[in-house]
Amino acid sequence: MADQEEDFSSLPLPDRFAHKNWKVRKQGYEDAAKTFEATPDESDPAFRPFLLDSGLWKGAVADSNVAAQQDGINALCAFLKYGGQQACTRSRNVTITPIVEKGLSSTRAATKQSALEALLLYIELDKSDPIIDDLLPSLNNKQPKLIAATLLAFTAIFHAYGIKHVDPKPVLKALPKVFGHADKNVRAEAQNLAVELYRWLREAMKTLFWNELKPVQQQDLEKLFETVKQEPPPKQERLLRSQQAAVEAAPAAGQDEAADVEPEEDQPGEIDAFDLAEPVDVLSKVPANFGESMASSKWKDRKDALDALFAVVNTDRIKDGPFDDIMAALAKSMKDANIAVVTVAANCIECLAKGLRHSFAKYRSRIMPAVMERLKEKKQSVADALGAALDAVFASTGLSECLEDILEFLKHKNPQVKSETLRFLIRCLKTTREAPSKPEVKLIAEAATKLLTESVEATRTAGAETLGTLMKIMGERPMGPYLEGVDDSRKTKIKEYCDAAEVKAKDKPKPVAPTAKAAPVGQKKTVSKKPGLGTKKPAPRPATPQEEPAPPPPKTASKGIPSKLSAPKALVPPQKPGLQAPKKLAGPGGAALPSVQSPRRNITPQDEEAAPIPSKLGRGLAGRPLARPGLPSATNSESAPPPQAPSITPGERLELDDLRSEKEYLLRTNEDLRASSSKYQSQIHELQNQNAQLIEDHTRDVLSIKAKETQLVRARSDAESAEAQCQRLSRELDRLKREMKRMEAERSPSSATSDQIYRDKNPTNSNSNGTSATTAERPPSATQQMRINSSTSVADSRETGYQRMARSYAVSPSEEKENDGADGEKMVRNRSPVKNATNTNAAPMAGRREVSGEGESWKRAAEVTSQLKARIELMKVGYMIF
Repeated sequence: MADQEEDFSSLPLPDRFAHKNWKVRKQGYEDAAKTFEATPDESDPAFRPFLLDSGLWKGAVADSNVAAQQDGINALCAFLKYGGQQACTRSRNVTITPIVEKGLSSTRAATKQSALEALLLYIELDKSDPIIDDLLPSLNNKQPKLIAATLLAFTAIFHAYGIKHVDPKPVLKALPKVFGHADKNVRAEAQNLAVELYRWLREAMKTLFWNELKPVQQQDLEKLFETVKQEPPPKQERLLRSQQAAVEAAPAAGQDEAADVEPEEDQPGEIDAFDLAEPVDVLSKVPANFGESMASSKWKDRKDALDALFAVVNTDRIKDGPFDDIMAALAKSMKDANIAVVTVAANCIECLAKGLRHSFAKYRSRIMPAVMERLKEKKQSVADALGAALDAVFASTGLSECLEDILEFLKHKNPQVKSETLRFLIRCLKTTREAPSKPEVKLIAEAATKLLTESVEATRTAGAETLGTLMKIMGERPMGPYLEGVDDSRKTKIKEYCDAAEVKAKDKPKPVAPTAKAAPVGQKKTVSKKPGLGTKKPAPRPATPQEEPAPPPPKTASKGIPSKLSAPKALVPPQKPGLQAPKKLAGPGGAALPSVQSPRRNITPQDEEAAPIPSKLGRGLAGRPLARPGLPSATNSESAPPPQAPSITPGERLELDDLRSEKEYLLRTNEDLRASSSKYQSQIHELQNQNAQLIEDHTRDVLSIKAKETQLVRARSDAESAEAQCQRLSRELDRLKREMKRMEAERSPSSATSDQIYRDKNPTNSNSNGTSATTAERPPSATQQMRINSSTSVADSRETGYQRMARSYAVSPSEEKENDGADGEKMVRNRSPVKNATNTNAAPMAGRREVSGEGESWKRAAEVTSQLKARIELMKVGYMIF
């Protein structure tokens, strides 16, 4: 046995990994782990065989012997821990599945723990996406214990690394299926995973899977979530290898801060439903007749179109696309006279801004002014909808983008618009995560300060709250200059709002500025000043005397004579070049070449100090340089600080003043340009709104003109038809008049003869005036009675026909129905004298009255064309009877 063990130990590790004897494999796993721990770095040759043949780890992780499997997984953990990222990427493809199937579901607790540690190491060394993708298929396994083990691994991964480095969306999508599993252990692990995800995501996680759970499961999870809500925000407990390297590279003083930065960024407040939701293509779901409905003149049609749009865009995340037409329709709806349409349009804008986020920024300039113009609406429900839409627009852009429009509407003539705009600005300052810049602070403070003197109380209060919120962000000291002219009572109110305000932004320039100045300036102050002074001062000093001593001796001699008058003034020469430096900078115009060469040579302070010494000693003091070599050096060492003491020369001071004045002029010019730009922008927006209104009015006028033209054409056609009908009726009337005259002419002699005959037959009857009349008419015979009845029926039929013809010319169907009864009564009345004349014995005078009555009816028939021919027939029958 000892020989065999020696033989086995002498085998290479890869051969021992593939040995048939489990003990040999187990011993090989243990030796490999020790070898990896002893390696100095990741490039050690001990890792090379396992990097080249990653299949060795597949057999080690899935070893048939449970004891050897445990050591094999431990060896894999050591390989990953000391082998680095290369070891992770080379072995990941072949080990994840065996770890899940054999390691996580093992009966040994130590093996489970080692398998879980291996998964965490894979994520620590590289990234989590490949690991999650390999773990998700295990949730569809038929073995419940394997599903439960996979869910446990997910819970441990999220607990260790949080949601910043591990994407929770694939896991959330798979949760509903495991919640419906038949095994209770699987459902229990699913609940634990849901609770862990809730620690990081809070309510945002419900958007992906909550509606797919049963009500009972929702209630159980809500109870578990209540305990989580009381816990502090979770932090990342295990750092990635890249994070560990960053912490080690950080200075010792900042190690604690570097360690705390990453967990703070993983707070659940950073995640919302937008980050987890999948983008939805809403353009394909918008109704095809949306544009036509929005152009309708009926507010009900416009509201129905907006309701349909709201149902489509009311989603967590929207896929970007060409929304220009929809945005134009929504902006136009802000001017609608119906507040219901305005409210629904504001809700649609809110959903689009929340769903598109940063993609909505390109539509801000079109939507935001239209919404803010409608803030004059006093109804609270409409104001709330408009405010929510503005908040969503601000969240999709930022304070800098919205500030220009906000400041413009703070000058609005409507107090309601001013106060609502100030409230919107306050909400922006409270929710923004970036502090406004100094120019923006100035604009906001000046605008809010002007509104403190408004006549409306709501506007004054909102202005004070704006200044208080801005003070909370920037601090009291930066806001002091803007509050100099404000009353003490208002200052007190502003400070109260400042203390009560809750903001998310921090004024970052404050801490950054001192650190930037302290680090470089403390070291480079002397260095930067010396070259700066050296480039300007040494230029005149050493260039002429030192570089070119031969040509200028006569010139220097003439200049050096007054300096030689006193011997003890040897210490003076170092000061004279310092005094002459500005003169040479301002005066010489032709000495450009030496002034250009000297700064390049005299950059260091040693050149500056060495240059004046030989020049001063060589100006005619020929006997003294040998005796006093040390004095100049001493004097130079003592006189070196004085040139450094004056920080700015008079010439530089003048130049600095000029630069400052130029800077102030540029700043004023920039402010004026910005003010003019904002004014022009407001004018452009106003002109655009006026143009849109004019276009709308023009369209409405064109439509009304077309409608009037249509009505005019119809009226003309009706007039022409009526004129033609009148002509027909006039012709018919003329014909009937001619017929009536002819018949009157025919009946006049016969009627007189009949009257005379009738009076001759009844001479005994006379009235009080001496005229005779018949006492009674002889009853007609049976033959005459039949003739009367037949003629009466013929007359009735003809009368009915003539009446229908007359009504077709002049009477409508409704009037015909209304006049049927009246016409019938007239026919009875017209017929009754005839029947009475046949059945009664009337006097001749009564007969004449009857004839005269019938004559009057004929005259009336000339006016009513519809009954003329019928009455003529009745008269013919009466004449026949008489």
